[in-house]
Amino acid sequence: MADFSARRSNYDVTNAVEVSAPRQVADAVSEIYSALYPHASLKPLRRAFTDFDRLFRGEDPEFHGCDTEYHDLQHSLDVTLALARHIDGHERSHRPHARIGARRAAVGIITALYHDVGYLRSVRDRRHQHGAEYTLKHVTRGGNFLDDYLDTVGLGNEAPIVRRMIHFTGYEKDIRRLELGDEKYTRLGHLLGTADLTAQMADRCYLEKCRDRLYPEFVTGGMAKRTLPDGQVKVLYTSARDLLKKTPDFFSITLRDRLDGVFAGAHSYAAKHFGGENLYMEAVRRNLKHLDFVLRHNAWSLLRRQPPLYTAETLRKPSDCEHVATTIPFGLAARA
Repeated sequence: MADFSARRSNYDVTNAVEVSAPRQVADAVSEIYSALYPHASLKPLRRAFTDFDRLFRGEDPEFHGCDTEYHDLQHSLDVTLALARHIDGHERSHRPHARIGARRAAVGIITALYHDVGYLRSVRDRRHQHGAEYTLKHVTRGGNFLDDYLDTVGLGNEAPIVRRMIHFTGYEKDIRRLELGDEKYTRLGHLLGTADLTAQMADRCYLEKCRDRLYPEFVTGGMAKRTLPDGQVKVLYTSARDLLKKTPDFFSITLRDRLDGVFAGAHSYAAKHFGGENLYMEAVRRNLKHLDFVLRHNAWSLLRRQPPLYTAETLRKPSDCEHVATTIPFGLAARA
């Protein structure tokens, strides 16, 4: 059994990988990928991690670095590691003809790594002052980014399908109607959406991050209240505490409609990877159990963790990934 009490705030569910360190996550993901596909090249993944690190730190001249405190560097790395583990469980659960294969797996891992890149602002953008302002369209922006970026890692032919597949991580499109035209890519999309949901809800500091970071992003991004077509304003969350009060229902609906619904129980593949225990879902339920106690006893003081923050402003130190000298030729900046 996992010892959740010893887990550090910036580590994964095993408490073994620092998911705020791109090189550690790159190494962990590469180890999983190489074990599954020993003849596949690691160059696309290694390049993708290096470029991701530069982008989120604000070291690319085309973009401001990450400034969203909930959707920070750690979140993206955590999701990427989670996806690699779910892919591993999937591949080891199926015969060769039913596996997604090395190329799709590489595309999925890179998509996970950049699934929230749509929050990053172009330096040419004069209208937006904070990445959270893109909340309602960040997934589409991320798809546009990958449309340009995949060429740089030799996977440009996959861009049209990735523009659609990335929407399994968001709410801009009805995922029940997403048509990818490839059964294995659709399954990969289910794994991607599953990793995004379970990794963030399994975060050791998920509850504090919802209160202190996600709610302010919702306010800035127009998610706390919405203006309906008839002009009426619908208030979704009145406060950070209200967001937490509605989190149990959010999970119940997410479990029914997404994790066990559209995604067809893809979360079970994590147990295959871990040898029987689904450490992600266990951590999610542990967080929800703690939240239930807080809500029943009005014990808000128990939410006292202060996790580190990994935005460009806090990452003003040398990168732990090897840099490439060239500027990434992205087209997203022109579309912002």
